[in-house]
Amino acid sequence: MESNTILFIIIFILFFDYLLNSVLSFLNYKSLSEPIPKELSSIYKESDYQKSQDYNKSIYWFSLISSSFSFLILILIFKYELLGKLDYALRSFSIENEISLSLLFFGSIYFINETLTTPFQLYRNFVIEEKFGFNKMNLKTFFLDKIKSYFLVIIIGGLLITILLISIIYFSNNFWIYFWIFISLFTVLINLFYTSLILPIFNKLKPLEDGSLKDKIYNYAKSVKFPLSNIFVIDGSKRSSKANAFFSGLGKSKKIVLYDTLIKNYSDEELVSVLAHEVGHYKKKHIVSNLILSILFTGFMLFVLSKFLFNSEISFALGGDVSFRHFELFAFSILYSPISFILGIFMNIKSRINEYEADNYAVKTFDKTHLISALKNLSKDNLVNLTPNPVYVFVNYSHPTLHQRIKAMT
Repeated sequence: MESNTILFIIIFILFFDYLLNSVLSFLNYKSLSEPIPKELSSIYKESDYQKSQDYNKSIYWFSLISSSFSFLILILIFKYELLGKLDYALRSFSIENEISLSLLFFGSIYFINETLTTPFQLYRNFVIEEKFGFNKMNLKTFFLDKIKSYFLVIIIGGLLITILLISIIYFSNNFWIYFWIFISLFTVLINLFYTSLILPIFNKLKPLEDGSLKDKIYNYAKSVKFPLSNIFVIDGSKRSSKANAFFSGLGKSKKIVLYDTLIKNYSDEELVSVLAHEVGHYKKKHIVSNLILSILFTGFMLFVLSKFLFNSEISFALGGDVSFRHFELFAFSILYSPISFILGIFMNIKSRINEYEADNYAVKTFDKTHLISALKNLSKDNLVNLTPNPVYVFVNYSHPTLHQRIKAMT
């Protein structure tokens, strides 16, 4: 395939992706004017509902502007062959090792992207989220988070790219098998130790204090024969007033993490119902099945990549005059996106089924009125859109809508 054809396909995919997401977001924006289902009519007071509408509209316009900006930047990059010029600039420093050159290439793109998008992140946090009472972060915390994330990207991202390039150089078309084995083990380790090693870099975790809540949680866990040993509270209020809870880890390393905002604003019974939902995920083996699917999808992606590499026309299409793997990897990240989009829809369908199953487990093992109350309060406190567009939900939602979840439980 000629370089001009490859470039045309890349630009077409970028345009189609931008257009599709813009249309879906617009449909979801228009759905804000739909009437609230009667089952949800008691969630918001009129003034609070207007606040929810204003928040979701602000997010829509912000997302449209930021995505349009990103699309325009990408088009300019390809129009003026800026990737090729970046590669040439890096090689002018007499960098001959392909791995070092590729690391600098991707590192440069990452930090250029960070420079361009940080103003948008600042506006999102300190204007929109601040206006609606969600942001609790100060500028010091924002930039400290940035610095920490940079170190993680350099260490973890650099390691993964280095091993990928070594695999490509030394194992040619069979590289995908060896790298798949490595990335699968790495994924399992991240799942095992995320809350022990990664999360504490950004947040403080402390064991849940003794008291009525802890007693009720342990009594529930005992009643459903759930081996509970680790309940942690995360200082989510350091950054946002939004509440959440999640289950992490495998085997003996599993942990249940509750946001301090959740504990502060919800009753003990509502919190136990949220825990019952998380236990449902464990009992139904959702974490394991999602991990397996993720590994299988990664293997498929790497197999497709193996059929895509070693094509000098790709380098020429991106403005390069020498065939290097980093051009091919960059192009692949775009050319693979339609497949990734379809797989993402499949994973969202599975995730929504998992949420229904976890809800059903919670309803069977604990009073459903408390879970319904907790879900309603979470939606109200987070200013959730109660009337999202069905097509948008199908494509983008990893959870069923609040209305769908309540209907399934009643």
